[in-house]
Formats: sequence, C-alpha cells, structure tokens
Amino acid sequence: MALQPLQRLFLKYGALMEDQVILVDLNDNQVGFAGKMAAHRSGELHRAISIFVFDAASRVLLQKRASTKYHSGGLWSNTCCSHPRPNEDTTDAARRRLREEMGFDCELQEVFSFVYQTRFDNGLIEHEYDHVFFGHHDDKPVLNPEEAEDWKWMDMRQLAADIREHPESYSVWLAACVDRVVSFRTSGHSGHLTEETCREIRSANSLS
Repeated sequence: MALQPLQRLFLKYGALMEDQVILVDLNDNQVGFAGKMAAHRSGELHRAISIFVFDAASRVLLQKRASTKYHSGGLWSNTCCSHPRPNEDTTDAARRRLREEMGFDCELQEVFSFVYQTRFDNGLIEHEYDHVFFGHHDDKPVLNPEEAEDWKWMDMRQLAADIREHPESYSVWLAACVDRVVSFRTSGHSGHLTEETCREIRSANSLS
C-alpha cells in the first residue's frame, strides 16, 4: 500500500530526528554531539558545510530547496549545504551531500568559514560554524526531489544584487556569505585552486 504524504513526512523527519550533528565552540573545536532537530530547537552551535559549484563561465549553480524541507523550504540557496556526521571529515561530508542532493561529484576545496545565527518562523534556530567549499562542474545536476525542486546557473554579481533586492527569496546562510564569495571570485582566483592558495585563504579568513 502506498504511503500517504503525511506518513512519508513522518518517516523522513522521524529519521532526521535521529541524525547527529557535531557541536563546536567558536574555534570549531568539537564539544559534543546532538540530534539534528534538538540542535535546531535549542540553537546550539554546530558544524556545517556550504558548497558553491561554478561552471566554466564562472556562474554558480543554485538549488531551490524542496518545499517540504524542515526550514527554508522553497527558497533559493547555494549548490548544496548540510552537516558532517560525527567523526566525518568536512570535505568527505561535502562531497557525500553533493552526490546525494545534486547527483554529481567533483573536487572540492575549503575556502573560508563563518558563523551565523537566525531564528525561523517555525521556531527552529540555525546556529552554524559553516565551512565553505568551492568546486567546478559543467554538466546538469540530477536533483534529489526530497532535497531540491529546481536549479539554475547564475552570475555571482547578479546573485548578490538579487539577494539585496529580494532577500525573502534566498536562504539566510547564502545571504550571509554571498559578498565574501563574490569578493573571492573577483580577486583573481577564478580557476582551480592549489592547496597552497587554499591554505593562504583559510588563514586570511580564519575566525579564530
């Protein structure tokens, strides 16, 4: 017998409540674990990942979050975002979620990190130490409909301008870091990054 929509949501978010996130301090030192929904109810600072994938024309791949997501449903956001599992490396987590949400894999390099906090209308709180990754890919994504309902390529400057004009159409975390992404992309580092360059960038953008 086919599951009804409410049953599917219950099963999906029942499983979600069992997922664990990594709790951290303001220097990204691990201090414990918590259930994903528990952390979003209490607003505890936890580790997160945000991915920006660019094509050969330097356009960024955006996803429109599925309307059934537990927050920010139906909003445009960066290519992919999620949380590492306990004991999972952030880069491994980023590549895993890129495959699971967008249906492709590519090399990713961490560029900077930032902390943000916001409360949503449904009472949930995002308080994340967010690791930002850049990657390159030119093919169409294959969306996981439970995660994303649409996608598009967009020029970064146009994206930043549209976020200022229509902030209600975009995720809070994208709005929080878009100017830094634009600044980096227009600073001459528009191609694939060497590990040495990434270390220099991470040092310059360190939160500690």
